Amino acid sequence: MKNLLAIILSVFLIGIAFSSPRQDINLDQNNKLRLAEMAIMQLYVDTINENKLVEDAIRGMLEGLDPHSQYSNAEETKDLNEPLTGNFSGVGISFNMNSDTLYVIQTISGGPSERVGMQAGDRIIAVNDTVIAGVGMKNTDIMKRLRGPKGTDVDVKVLRQQDTIDFRITRDDIPIYSVDASFMVDPNTGYIRLNRFAAESGEEIRTAIKNLQKQGMDRLILDLTDNGGGYLNAAVEILGEFLEPGQMTVYTEGTNSERTDFNARPAGRSPLFPEGRLVVMTNQYSASASEITSGAIQDWDRGLIVGRRTFGKGLVQRPIPLPDGSMIRLTVAHYYTPAGRNIQKPYEKGNQKAYREDIVDRFNSGELMHEDSIKYVDSLRFETLKNHRTIYAGGGISPDKFVALDTTEYTKYYRNVVAKGLINKFAISYVDRNRNELKKKYKNDEIFTRDFVITPEMLQELYDMASKEDIEFNEEEAATSAPLFSMVLKGLIGRDVYDSSTYYRVYNTHDPIFREAYRLINSDDYDRLLSPQK
Repeated sequence: MKNLLAIILSVFLIGIAFSSPRQDINLDQNNKLRLAEMAIMQLYVDTINENKLVEDAIRGMLEGLDPHSQYSNAEETKDLNEPLTGNFSGVGISFNMNSDTLYVIQTISGGPSERVGMQAGDRIIAVNDTVIAGVGMKNTDIMKRLRGPKGTDVDVKVLRQQDTIDFRITRDDIPIYSVDASFMVDPNTGYIRLNRFAAESGEEIRTAIKNLQKQGMDRLILDLTDNGGGYLNAAVEILGEFLEPGQMTVYTEGTNSERTDFNARPAGRSPLFPEGRLVVMTNQYSASASEITSGAIQDWDRGLIVGRRTFGKGLVQRPIPLPDGSMIRLTVAHYYTPAGRNIQKPYEKGNQKAYREDIVDRFNSGELMHEDSIKYVDSLRFETLKNHRTIYAGGGISPDKFVALDTTEYTKYYRNVVAKGLINKFAISYVDRNRNELKKKYKNDEIFTRDFVITPEMLQELYDMASKEDIEFNEEEAATSAPLFSMVLKGLIGRDVYDSSTYYRVYNTHDPIFREAYRLINSDDYDRLLSPQK
């Protein structure tokens, strides 16, 4: 059949070649696309990969539509879906690479590695007789060797201090958590950091809220900074714990998609936190479902948004799976907040470069550092639904309280040290030498956060490591960045000894957005900013 089509194509093309150009041939667009592919495959001067040709054509069509319509091949689709589906099958460790060796940061509680006795600080040097230490293997290649179907075995060789231990680990389902941290900041104020909106995020948030309420929480800081979004339904589910049942969370509408309203409806029960002070932290990287969440909370005057204007991703993608495992994520509608604001920032069709550089443009224009650099358009003025406060559309969710990006401690020297991975390398090495002493001296991460200090000697050791990596020492810049070096080092050391919550306990003491959120939630300014405008 394919040969027959090739013959027909050849005859057709020869006829065109020896005839004068015509403008009146009515050719169906589907046949035109198929004809173009056949022409390339049969007549092109060099060998063509047909699969790549078709995939490139699909990508090209989608790139001309909007910045978020995308095509992914089967492998890319699997990688994209994994963080959102909530689990994968593997051995259950968090790891980092240190001096070209896989270093176990922690084992997941109850996971396969913990069950066989693997410990934080172990170095995995071989997987199934394949040496992975000292050979420059990429993280992705290591992960492929450790992951596999549930119930299958993987043999790993571990170096623990001076001993070599062989483990046989039976792979199992490993949860991917979307709540990075959950803890009490003070006797009344809770803090939850969410890194994505995944399938299990609603349940994770409910668990976190319940645990914090048992500890006395009556006010909450929800951290959505750097949260790029995820599932719409996860945002709706989470909002159900903060809004009154039946209140709209978001609606979607498009040229070929009828308006669909999504209301807050906790299943058969009351919301967990419908009252009490609530502050949501956002920045320029908070996108999509983060904007649905912060937008609804702002529109209903349920809480305050603190930080910087969000990304402005308000286009709804519908996944269209293809038989070979690949997928098209096609934009079919816009997101609108309950007050009717279009979340999506402006874009020019086909101009992906300008869209990607929007954050850079915000930085260059001064928007990230100066509130008065933000330009609001009066025609995009809206009001909140209860207190009739003025809010604006035009791309993203603008905060109720702006917090400038602080770059005063960020220097070229700091950038170069970070780029070489030396801060992380130092933290791993330090914990490896002092883990037992740290746990003995600091019984929990609250005590660690309060009492542990990065000494000048530790910073000098870091600077010496940098010099050995041909990073020229700059005394002035090192002094400027010393508080930043110290904070990141302390956070990473705490994370490796305890868990990820410890990092954010430390980081938040330094973070201007958190500090302002914490100040507001405990001050009269909270009520003032939420009060009706006269």
